[in-house]
Amino acid sequence: MEYPSRDNRHELNVTAGSGRHIELTIMVDLDDASIYSRFDKSGMLRHLHGFPEQCMRAWQKVMAFDLPGDYSGISSVVIPGMGGSAIGGDILQRLALLESRVPVWVHRDYGLPAFVDESTLVIASSYSGNTEETLSAFRQSLKTPARKLVITSGGELSRLAEAEGIPAYSIDYKAPPRAAFSHSFVPLLGIFQKLGLIEDRSADLQKAVQILTGMTADIAETTPHRSNPAKQLASRLQGRVAVIYGAEILSEVARRWKAQFNENGKNWAFCETFPELNHNAVIGYSHPAEAKEKVFVIMLSSRSLGSRNALRYRATAELLTNAGIANETVEGRGESVLAQIMGLVLLGDYCSLYLAMLNEVDPTTIDAIDFIKQYLDRHESSAS
Repeated sequence: MEYPSRDNRHELNVTAGSGRHIELTIMVDLDDASIYSRFDKSGMLRHLHGFPEQCMRAWQKVMAFDLPGDYSGISSVVIPGMGGSAIGGDILQRLALLESRVPVWVHRDYGLPAFVDESTLVIASSYSGNTEETLSAFRQSLKTPARKLVITSGGELSRLAEAEGIPAYSIDYKAPPRAAFSHSFVPLLGIFQKLGLIEDRSADLQKAVQILTGMTADIAETTPHRSNPAKQLASRLQGRVAVIYGAEILSEVARRWKAQFNENGKNWAFCETFPELNHNAVIGYSHPAEAKEKVFVIMLSSRSLGSRNALRYRATAELLTNAGIANETVEGRGESVLAQIMGLVLLGDYCSLYLAMLNEVDPTTIDAIDFIKQYLDRHESSAS
């Protein structure tokens, strides 16, 4: 499915000395290397370049990470986390649904679910170690007989774990939490494998990294726009609200795309999941009519999806097109579920960075999030 490409331009209205009106158009060229040094001041691109290598590095590290022997006798897993530190848990949860008899709950809130007991493993995930909600959940877990584990680069979470003698997987990669996806997701993958909750993923991961390496050559900033699918998609998204659809294993990848467009691109974005969206969202395509010009729907797909959901994708694309709403289906690469997931994560990350360049913003800064944290700090906290 193809749509007319959107020019990456800004229109300036200028009045000449004679009073004559002149309209100037300034292009934002994603093939111009200077725009990356101009806007990507903190080097988000560097993290994208190193994604395949960091996945292997994290895998090697978690394979050498020792877990207490009694951690294998668990009946549930709770993963407290927020933002970029939680998305690895979301995707791991989806993988576990395919083969694990142990339920996994990703907890994006204060406190803990009431079902946590002595047979629960609580894995607190916070890159900084200072995430307020995650610390609340972890402190609550200390009051329970649950088994505990932390994934962090330091901060208060690391200090508490050390004081309580709780195993800690230490992240030694310096990056914004959302750029350290390999160091939040891959360790969970390894931990679940060690606990026997999922099958051995070593071979799948190696194949996935090979695909990621090949993808990087296709979508890196040095690859021209005319043959770069990430640049092309970002160009079509410029000036629009991104709505990302996903099903089954790709439901949480859609959440990842949404968050990356928000944080990196500083862009409105939302996500929905199949088949649920076919029971409500599709009814809303008609109004407001003005929204049709501002919305772009991306449907993340793969050959691993069930036949009924695959049929739903085709029906939904037809509805969107008939309603005059721009939409595109993006296919995951590779044979394994893991490769398809990780490849789509990388594609979304690059696309979000290119969208930041088109929006002329630094992809690393998170001023609004910093404002919220400072606001909370100025007021008395009731979080435990």
